[in-house]
Amino acid sequence: MEYIKSLREMVGSQPLILVGATVIVLNERGELLLQLRSDTKEWGLPGGSMELGEILVETAARELFEETGLKAQRYTFIELLSGRDFYFRYPNGDEVYNVIAVFRAEDVCGEIEAKDRESLDLAYFPLTALPMDLDERAKIIIEKHCF
Repeated sequence: MEYIKSLREMVGSQPLILVGATVIVLNERGELLLQLRSDTKEWGLPGGSMELGEILVETAARELFEETGLKAQRYTFIELLSGRDFYFRYPNGDEVYNVIAVFRAEDVCGEIEAKDRESLDLAYFPLTALPMDLDERAKIIIEKHCF
């Protein structure tokens, strides 16, 4: 986050291209883990921006643990997403174009726990009963890779 903060000090709210990872976690009942984000008050998939020196699978593992308390034995790469559909403007006005590596977490262990300030809540949802206030980027990923 220090890297992004320092960039923001230079460019303000102007659009940045940010690389990160998103993690799909399904429990034994096939329910999808979602995170209620504190900044947007929308449900989304666990994930976040890459830190300097990381590879994308490390980003996925770190973000999953930081945001949910969960760890996985394996992360299966699914797809790299980018473009206009992954533009986002945060409530504070910061603009980003996301480049997102999507991973599926396999052999997940631990108890879900909102471990950081980014999560207001964490919950598993049946794919047929997802919350209405779902982040647009998460909708795209879920529609492509969970149905």
